[in-house]
Amino acid sequence: MADEPLYPIAVLIDELKNDDIQLRLNSIRRLSTIARALGEERTRRELIPFLSENNDDDDEVLLAMAEELGVFIPYVGGVEHASVLLPPLETLCTVEETCVRDKAVESLCRIGSQMRENDLVEHFIPLVKRLAAGEWFTARVSACGLFHIAYPSAPEPSKAELRSTYSQLCQDDMPMVRRSAASNLGKFAATVEYAHLKADIMSIFDELTQDDQDSVRLLAVEGCAALGKLLEPQDCVAHILPVIVNFSQDKSWRVRYMVANQLYELCEAVGPEPTRTELVPAYVRLLRDNEAEVRIAAAGKVTKFCRILSPDLAIQHILPCVKELSSDSSQHVRSALASVIMGMAPVLGKDATIEQLLPIFLSLLKDEFPDVRLNIISKLDQVNQVIGIDLLSQSLLPAIVELAEDRHWRVHSIREAAANNLKRLAEEFGPEWAMQHIVPQVLDMINNPHYLYRMTVLRAISLLAPVMGAEITCSKLLPVVIAASKDRVPNIKFNVAKVLQAIFPIVDQSVVEKTIRPCLVELSEDPDVDVRFFSNQALKSIDNVMMSS
Repeated sequence: MADEPLYPIAVLIDELKNDDIQLRLNSIRRLSTIARALGEERTRRELIPFLSENNDDDDEVLLAMAEELGVFIPYVGGVEHASVLLPPLETLCTVEETCVRDKAVESLCRIGSQMRENDLVEHFIPLVKRLAAGEWFTARVSACGLFHIAYPSAPEPSKAELRSTYSQLCQDDMPMVRRSAASNLGKFAATVEYAHLKADIMSIFDELTQDDQDSVRLLAVEGCAALGKLLEPQDCVAHILPVIVNFSQDKSWRVRYMVANQLYELCEAVGPEPTRTELVPAYVRLLRDNEAEVRIAAAGKVTKFCRILSPDLAIQHILPCVKELSSDSSQHVRSALASVIMGMAPVLGKDATIEQLLPIFLSLLKDEFPDVRLNIISKLDQVNQVIGIDLLSQSLLPAIVELAEDRHWRVHSIREAAANNLKRLAEEFGPEWAMQHIVPQVLDMINNPHYLYRMTVLRAISLLAPVMGAEITCSKLLPVVIAASKDRVPNIKFNVAKVLQAIFPIVDQSVVEKTIRPCLVELSEDPDVDVRFFSNQALKSIDNVMMSS
């Protein structure tokens, strides 16, 4: 029996050297089981060194190994032995495949954040320095993601060295290294003392913002928001604000796009007053950018941005741009605007909504592009809260009913959304209002010669019935469905069966027996196989309910 513990490691080593990648993967994923069988000491002495030397060339195996090692502290004897896990992960930080390196960095951060301070100084900080000085750019890329773990426990001289090393990485010859330094700057800066933050980190940041590669500059935009949160307001205005304003006019549209996307966070960083004076003009420029991608990002933030302004400023500066965007040449810009513009109503208040926003809503509701119209309809409730139901029904609802007669109705998603919108309007404004404003127009469409319109009416009825209640369903909706069972198109007839199955629980049992069941029995003898199938299903469903009650 003495040989028993040798068995798993022997199997593991065999499997790890096997040509079959699946076997190698399985044994890596079973590392914790094997470590438990070996015990802590042999795991430290045999298993981990073996993994350090294991130069597998398959990325999937390496990725699994990087992940497993991140949770391995308990198997090597706890935090005091955590440093034995660093060598294999250090090797993984230098491989070619990005996702393996990222996972190795993540695991190192997880282990480093649990290590004791003296172990960090003795083992972790030297590892960061080695990677940062690595010959291959892959090592230097990985190093950038570890500074925020190493820095807090470093002794004073090491701290200065780490800051200057990071500064060198920000000026590395390889753009990939500078990108990694730019994207990790916020995390590192959060651990640095305020005096050094203002001196060292801000000068590093300034260099990144002037990098000749737009891929580096656009990551520096994210840094603006992260650093802005760390700086005192007056320092933020002095250091961050000019950078944001410059970036909003950057020659690369990708950088301007990033600014447009992050603008709200950037405003939070600099505070309300500078936002009004400096960032409103920058935002207006982005809303009028010559690249559609930038306008899309900016348009999507218009409501959020207006919330931090006074209504007067929003009306004066932002609304003119919104008007322009509502007839933008790019449908995607109009769609992005439509998805948020309804939220401007509560920000601007009743009068401005009626005077300025309603005409814009109307033009977007008549947009030729389906998504634009859908985005407006689905947010109507936000406007209702501001201007009230009467005004809304006078101004916007005629346009919505027109929509229900849309020439794009071949598109299933539009029909579905239109039916859902009618249901939402009925829920929002109540059955009486719906009976007055939408139900008659919808039911009229059952006479349309095009069968897709008739299909939509049936879909709308199945959604409206639960909202409208039994009485209206029996008197107004059910007769339309029963009449449609005589339609000449099989598609309509089997949809009648589906609708009857959906609405029978709402109505009285006598109605089911007198009206619904006879109709389904007739359909169950139809020549079309689908019509027979769905009507039989509906009849079964009625029988089941009757039996159980």
